[in-house]
Amino acid sequence: MTRVTPSKERSPDAGATGDPRTAVAWPGVTEDPDERLFLEGPKQRGIELVRALRIFVELIRGFRVLHFVGPCATVFGSARFGHDHPHYEMGRRLGRALASSGFTVMTGGGPGLMEAANRGAREAEGRSIGCNIRLPVEQAPNPYLDVMIEFRYFFVRKLMLAKYSYGFVALPGGFGTLDEIFEVLTLVQTGKIRDFPVILMGSAYWEPLVAFLSDTMAKQGTILSEDLLRFVVTDSPEEAAARIRDAALLKFGLRIAGRMKPSRLLGERAGTTRNATAG
Repeated sequence: MTRVTPSKERSPDAGATGDPRTAVAWPGVTEDPDERLFLEGPKQRGIELVRALRIFVELIRGFRVLHFVGPCATVFGSARFGHDHPHYEMGRRLGRALASSGFTVMTGGGPGLMEAANRGAREAEGRSIGCNIRLPVEQAPNPYLDVMIEFRYFFVRKLMLAKYSYGFVALPGGFGTLDEIFEVLTLVQTGKIRDFPVILMGSAYWEPLVAFLSDTMAKQGTILSEDLLRFVVTDSPEEAAARIRDAALLKFGLRIAGRMKPSRLLGERAGTTRNATAG
């Protein structure tokens, strides 16, 4: 673990993304040779063992860093919207509402709407967490994070974003946002995780997708009609935060004030400004 300059000491506009389409380039293929080999099928047993150990170490580092950050609410959203976009302000309001409700706000740690949610949490004097991903074209962490951990593998990062949260909000986003929110819905649908609130923020943006789910998938039987009740669409950050808080308190018996305490014997810390690279 290495300490980093607290993001609260940086200027308020340090996270401005400018033109997000040029500032964030999502590659079509990975340039990491190790990761590409990992996806090319079976290799020699020794190579596979080393890779499995690397994944195990990444998991353990993630568990250690994030063990004391909760209870969390995870916010997904595009990295491509700048700070002057209406969706950014919506994400900022959402972060403030979640933090004011007692939740740690967890995002992918990048720019755009992830930054907006983290920024709102910071403005409400709440805790702000980022699970960043190592990419060929680096996704720089936003400057509003109390704790940031960087992962090599997407599947480990997605596990961390789901493991510590009592609710999930999808702001407008692209493939990554859809991947993350539909994985959560699949886990809820199949009973792999509890029936935590899943919220789509921005009704105009999500309307075509919801229509496809209802008019095509449900009608053709690929999902059940009751599956459409597993998520809520809203434009109100306050409603989203209230739904997550009510479910956590009333349905799952969460005590917002009760946080786990670190163990000195295990060398654990609950510090609020840490940077860790996993893997």
